[in-house]
Amino acid sequence: MNDTHLTEIRFSNLELSDSILRSLKDADFNHCTPIQRQALPLSLRGMDIAGQAQTGTGKTAAFLLATFQYLINDAEDDVEEAIDDIDNIDDIDAEVPVIKAVVKNKPIKYPRAIILAPTRELAIQIHKDALQLGKHLNLKMALIYGGTDYQKQLDSIKSNVDIIIGTPGRIIDFYRQNAFTLDHVKVTVMDEADRMFDLGFIKDIRYLLRRMPPPEQRLNMLFSATLSYKVTELAYEHMNNPVLIRIETEDVTSKAIQQSAYCPSNEQKIPLLVGILNQHKPQRSIIFVNTKRCAERLDDTLNANGYKTAALSGDVPQDKRQRLLADFQENKITLLIATDVAARGLHIADVSHVFNYDLPQDVEDYVHRIGRTARFGASGVAISFICEQYAYSMPDIEEFIGQKIPVEAITADLLAEIVKPERRPERSRTEYQGKRPHQTRSG
Repeated sequence: MNDTHLTEIRFSNLELSDSILRSLKDADFNHCTPIQRQALPLSLRGMDIAGQAQTGTGKTAAFLLATFQYLINDAEDDVEEAIDDIDNIDDIDAEVPVIKAVVKNKPIKYPRAIILAPTRELAIQIHKDALQLGKHLNLKMALIYGGTDYQKQLDSIKSNVDIIIGTPGRIIDFYRQNAFTLDHVKVTVMDEADRMFDLGFIKDIRYLLRRMPPPEQRLNMLFSATLSYKVTELAYEHMNNPVLIRIETEDVTSKAIQQSAYCPSNEQKIPLLVGILNQHKPQRSIIFVNTKRCAERLDDTLNANGYKTAALSGDVPQDKRQRLLADFQENKITLLIATDVAARGLHIADVSHVFNYDLPQDVEDYVHRIGRTARFGASGVAISFICEQYAYSMPDIEEFIGQKIPVEAITADLLAEIVKPERRPERSRTEYQGKRPHQTRSG
């Protein structure tokens, strides 16, 4: 990583508590990124933010730091109220034990903050970052998402946590069981709001927001890779006169990503991919495909040709998903094959290459896919295949990102000889039907 993506503003120059600054120092975070530079001075003073920035530019830290500081200030307000409750204070030092007793006996109303994410992977990453940036704070956090650990999560959310981080569906499930109340929420965060719409979560989001205190009684932050009309409409409906912040809107994709494309026939796609992998020797790559069947076929072929791969799609059980991602981060797997269900929310360091084996059918998904590389000031490579099946997507992609993607020639040395994998055994109809009762919504 380099520092060219940072501004001259130091976190120590902002209105952050000493305990937060200690955590930032431990994480070796000294200077703000552009989105942090613009958002934090406003949110730290209680102003609502609707922020747009490219993925990997520090949005998570921007809303976590503002959330932490707001909750710290709120607790200090409780101390001041406790002091006001004590009559005839002549000697403040003598009354400190009394003040502490009043504060201790004053019931704290939980939860105080809700952070909503569209995918479990993103929720997990936000929680991980929150633990790091809040390590010196006395704040309890619960991670809530679908697919696994139901009772464990339910128990955790009942234990008076300050901050709930999770996906909308599971949070609503627990709310309807009266596991917690939304009556005292002081901070709300909606991360990747555009993805919330894509995944059909907007009704769930509105359900939760309408049961919280009015927008003017809490701090509200919304972050998104794109601030579309529907996202800004959501902001103005459920936020208190938010300030719109847009970072690098003239460049939809990062200049640090070297983009290129090839135009293979369908028969050339796998030989070309293997040939490029042999030539580039990427240290850690994500290959995006459009269907689970394609992911499985590619996984088998690449493994048969000597590559350590794993396929990640929507129906992979949560414990296996986390294990695969851990193996990928630890370089036990060098190539991750993913459908668009994994295109967002994957915050994995040092991804050097992204391959669009299948072009996405949604132009915004192209931006989110290639944004898995060149994160936090690093550089990266994005290679797309304009094949017979999905070629129609490329003109719309180029119009959306405002640039032409260079097309490279397919030379003979790029078409590798392929070792064919053993054929997977066909799963019976009964096996598929047997899975249905166990499938759960990821939100």
